[in-house]
Amino acid sequence: MNPSLKSFHAHGKLLLTAEYFVLDGALALALPVRLGQSLDLRFTIYDLRLGGKGTLHWRSLDEKGECWFEANFDLENFDASKVTGQAIAERLQKILQEARRLNPDFAPITNHQSLITSHLQFPRLWGLGTSSTLIYLVSQWAEVDSFELSARTFGGSGYDVACAGADGPILYRLENGRPHVEACDFHPPFHNSLYFIYLGQKQDSREGIKNYRLRIADCGLEVADVVSRISDLTQQFLAAQTLPEFDDLIRQHETLVSETIGLPRAKSLFFNDFWGEVKSLGAWGGDFVLVTSDRPAEETRRYFNEKGFEVFLSFDELVL
Repeated sequence: MNPSLKSFHAHGKLLLTAEYFVLDGALALALPVRLGQSLDLRFTIYDLRLGGKGTLHWRSLDEKGECWFEANFDLENFDASKVTGQAIAERLQKILQEARRLNPDFAPITNHQSLITSHLQFPRLWGLGTSSTLIYLVSQWAEVDSFELSARTFGGSGYDVACAGADGPILYRLENGRPHVEACDFHPPFHNSLYFIYLGQKQDSREGIKNYRLRIADCGLEVADVVSRISDLTQQFLAAQTLPEFDDLIRQHETLVSETIGLPRAKSLFFNDFWGEVKSLGAWGGDFVLVTSDRPAEETRRYFNEKGFEVFLSFDELVL
């Protein structure tokens, strides 16, 4: 036997500006996070004279190292057996099949017995990119374009896949349907006044996109105008030097998105007595929000803890 090992890593993501409108070409400020997902591949080649058939044995581990999904995939059509979650197995099969369509040499039909282990560094319900990090990891393994693999499987704007492979904050825009990624410096002087709160209400990004499209169609909104305004705000977020200036930009951005998609602000729903500002990140209504506070960290933490929100992370703890 001849074992060999390969490893890949991907970063999770947060979308600070242009949620929804990034789909229509708005300039977005996106933040890769320190937590992500890894993929370890161990291949063992058996002597063909001993018989046996090549397979992929897949195990997915959560942030505690506990297995939450497991399956065997054959190497012909990636059909799954011994599955612990059928819907997950079908999505993973689709990803593997599309990876092979993009690169016919990916996972050839051989006598390889392969153990594939994915390992999350954050809880799956946090919405930091369980799917996008997986897409990026498989694309690295298969040596295919991660954006193309994403478009063929999960869809969306692709900003999350861009974050998976980025080394720091990025400006992201779709230009003629193709991703344009530019590294940027976003570590404002007031970063110690920025925190992330997990709302505990997992959102389905694909459902959020669907509802956004329906809202735009029903209201006959001038998307180009909103896209232009959002893009301007993104540039202002990047340039802000003071917390009051940043708070004002949050209010402008939140109001514009709220009026466009017809949903109330997270601050109105959960934190109407909070002294700072609250910014939704990505799909509205759940996952993480960004909050600002000019008061001590412990006082700010206590406010959210008393309201039942236990996950409280500083900017430097989370942002890459």
